[in-house]
Amino acid sequence: MKITAFAASKLYELEDLQRVVAGWRLKSKKVAFTNGCFDVLHAGHLVSLNEAASHADCLIVAINSDASIAGIKGEGRPINKAEDRALLLAAMAVVDAVIVFDEPTPLKTIQALLPDVLVKGGDYSIDQIVGAKEVKDNGGEVIINPILEGYSSTATLEKLRNTDKTE
Repeated sequence: MKITAFAASKLYELEDLQRVVAGWRLKSKKVAFTNGCFDVLHAGHLVSLNEAASHADCLIVAINSDASIAGIKGEGRPINKAEDRALLLAAMAVVDAVIVFDEPTPLKTIQALLPDVLVKGGDYSIDQIVGAKEVKDNGGEVIINPILEGYSSTATLEKLRNTDKTE
């Protein structure tokens, strides 16, 4: 239960997270932000989160709500509920805060928090990154992390589906 209490202390609603970020800034801490579905965690996520954390003092991870993922990925997704995904991410030492957003993109969350660094995986270009303009206009930077080849939740799920068909 200790990890649950520790992890739960990193889960925020937007208004509360705005206050936390303001406190970090008063302490001159650099704030990074990344987002995604994080439906089925894998080594690629760990590499990406560690890399994102290396660019700042504090890392915020925003995750799509269950309804948001269903709208993006389709029927049968997410595999794991938002509460479970958030708790797993919050349990990671490199993650300082986790927030769930309901919209298809985290633009409102990014606009509300205006991180110093916005980090996305290498499968995006700058012009495709939601919130890049807002972060840059506020003096922040946008970083594209290299991705760990061969890892994706969608590919993992497809592999499992194919394995089920052959057994």
